[in-house]
Amino acid sequence: MMKRVLITLFSHYKRHPGQLAMLLVGLWVASALWSSVQAINATAKESYARANELFSADTDQLDRLDNAPLSMDDYIALRRAGLPISPLLEASLSHEGQPLTLLGIDPFTLPPGEGSGSLTEFITPPWQTQLAPDTLPTLGLNRGDAPGATPLLSGQPLPPLQLRNDLPPDTLVMDIGALYALYGEQATLSLVSAPDDIEQPPSGYRITRAASIASPEQLTDSFHLNLTALAFLSLVVGLFIVQAALGLAMEQRLTTLRTLRALGVPAATITLAILIELLVLGGIGAAAGLLSGLWLAGKLLPDVASTLTSLYRADVQQSLALPWHYWLGSIAITLGGLLLAGSGTLWRAARLNVLALGHAYAWRSGYQRQLRRMLTAGGLADLLTLGLAFWLSRLPSGSGLMLSFALVAALLLTSALCLPPLLNAILNGLQAAVRRVALLQWAVADIQLQLPRLSLAMMALLIALATNLGVSSMVGGFRLTFLDWLDQRLSAPLYINAAPSTLAPLNEWLRDQESVLEILPTARGHTDLLSIRSASGSAQPVQGSVSLFGIHPVPLLTDHWPLLETQHSSTAAWQALSQGSVFINEQMAFAQGLAPGDTLTLASRQGRSDVTIAAIYPDYGNPQPQMVMTVEVLTRRFEGELATVGVALRDGADEANFRQTLMEEFNLSGEAVINQQEVKQLATQIFERTFSITRALNGLTLGVAALALLATLLAQAHQRQRQLAALWALGVPRRTLVTLPLMQLGGLALLTGLFALPLGIAITWLLVAVINVAAFGWRLPLQLFPSEIAMMLFTALAVALLAAALPCWKLWRSSPRALLNEGEA
Repeated sequence: MMKRVLITLFSHYKRHPGQLAMLLVGLWVASALWSSVQAINATAKESYARANELFSADTDQLDRLDNAPLSMDDYIALRRAGLPISPLLEASLSHEGQPLTLLGIDPFTLPPGEGSGSLTEFITPPWQTQLAPDTLPTLGLNRGDAPGATPLLSGQPLPPLQLRNDLPPDTLVMDIGALYALYGEQATLSLVSAPDDIEQPPSGYRITRAASIASPEQLTDSFHLNLTALAFLSLVVGLFIVQAALGLAMEQRLTTLRTLRALGVPAATITLAILIELLVLGGIGAAAGLLSGLWLAGKLLPDVASTLTSLYRADVQQSLALPWHYWLGSIAITLGGLLLAGSGTLWRAARLNVLALGHAYAWRSGYQRQLRRMLTAGGLADLLTLGLAFWLSRLPSGSGLMLSFALVAALLLTSALCLPPLLNAILNGLQAAVRRVALLQWAVADIQLQLPRLSLAMMALLIALATNLGVSSMVGGFRLTFLDWLDQRLSAPLYINAAPSTLAPLNEWLRDQESVLEILPTARGHTDLLSIRSASGSAQPVQGSVSLFGIHPVPLLTDHWPLLETQHSSTAAWQALSQGSVFINEQMAFAQGLAPGDTLTLASRQGRSDVTIAAIYPDYGNPQPQMVMTVEVLTRRFEGELATVGVALRDGADEANFRQTLMEEFNLSGEAVINQQEVKQLATQIFERTFSITRALNGLTLGVAALALLATLLAQAHQRQRQLAALWALGVPRRTLVTLPLMQLGGLALLTGLFALPLGIAITWLLVAVINVAAFGWRLPLQLFPSEIAMMLFTALAVALLAAALPCWKLWRSSPRALLNEGEA
């Protein structure tokens, strides 16, 4: 019996191949977008796990208090003093334009749990170079040729290669002696120990605990969560296509189901057969989507890897590395979504009796009741949205990331559920308004009759348009804010990068140059935050490291440096900075709940040092807390080092001659003197790469919504011709018959776009003021672009017209005989 029922059910798609195509397309695109993002996330997290094996995130690190580079003399002295430390030598090289990291380790002193393979071969000549297999293409090698190979790197032959799967990409590990012999002058020494093995740092040194070192995975969690949210949205919109196609297919098979029931087939058997049908089609769609998702992930992964490297210094391999659970998870989420989309169909097929199944419009006849239920569900979703908003408002600023996404999801759900009842009410009013024009009244009544089928597509279009507007406004606002911020922060035309030992005399030399108008030195350092005392007098101890940034507050800088919040005024804040107060970035203010006027206790050269917060400033793109003070205070009290020197020349000065003199005087390379425009260009390129995947997913989501609408229209095109045949027989010109559907669907989509406008603005605000703060620790200003709003409305209209174009073209090409035959069918 089951075999015959399945053959009967699948025979429907032989007569209606378009429905089968749209059903598979919905599953395909939903699965492809979801699996592509999950492939990227899985590859990135696998790279993070391998990076964590390299003793960086799970070891304490020792540094000199005077910020001088560590030497082997430091290591020998500390080992003789009985400290359980291990040396780590690191060199950064470039091979054919690809950066490589070389690590030299001492396996005898490594913290427990850190291995290096075969010890004898690793520490004895000719030594070993251990690397991950995905690093081989960078060296121009294949996996089969790798073991024992000795490729050249910067003119030096490396020790024989040995593959290790647990190493991160583009990282080479060898014995510390081998690395020192090859690239000792280019290498930097670090000293590490197992967590908490050293209770107190020795005199003249500071210790950075493992718990305070953020791993790449911690820093990038919010980035991957945003990608997952966009992919899940695409999955949901794609499932709208599936639900619409399933609903129509089941409605058109009602007569068949009635016959099967009359022949004695139990409802449970029919329901099980429909379930098997869903699983078979879902398996085909999921497999196609998985393969397409892998292709899409391969195209997007290089931009994502570049973004993560630029923003978080997290090395991510540029070839996909997928664990076994990725394959099962991708298929499971697609099949689970399919069963959820088809649950209504299964329930109705199991519950309807034979007489109801014989009614051709059995499911549509209850649409008014369905509208009332949707309105009730929308009201409940609205209560959920308000509850989540209230809960989020009670949390500390900068927290509740998952709750923020839940709020956006609840808002989208509320709007989607309320859309069909709202459209139905508007069409009711419009039908009364055009009562005297028969053709218009018919057009309004006709589109209202189509609303049960179009409602799902319009809900998908609403979600896609609102999300598109929200994300586009957020990215556009971030781009403008970021470029303005660059203009404000990069106020000097030239910047000089060199070692601190070179920058100190260079800074003094610049003071004597007549062509120099202003000097803008910057310095960097870090210290420990010991306690916080609010302006009201309450104090609390804290423990953590904070980075320090030193500036020289001159008008060329202060006139353009933005401040978000000050204790009194911007002028007073800059005066206070010159007198020893500090500014903190927005990330630190959110993380610690700080405000101007609060007092911080920092560890300094003199011991404990109290500083007052004079202002809070924006620091876009920086994931870490940071504090700004004058260069003098940073170098004198906190042992900071000069990092760069900005130079503004007088009008008429010869910049080329100045650069040449500067490079000859201090033996600088051409790359050490950077033009402001070059820095802005590089930063802009990083920005564009950062949001390339966001734009891609955004556009694909909108494309999925268009497919949902097209699937609905194609599915009902056959029945539409029957209805239009009667109008043609009454004398309505065919041109009018073709124009009417375009006007009907275009007007409905335009209404949906107008409803998406306030929803998109609300999503924009949630993205920039709530989610961005919780994810990254800084807030973006809310910026709306009239061009984006106009483009959103135009997109809504264009999507509808394009979706309606194919059915209208088929109608235009149909002969009068075909129309009349459709009417008789």
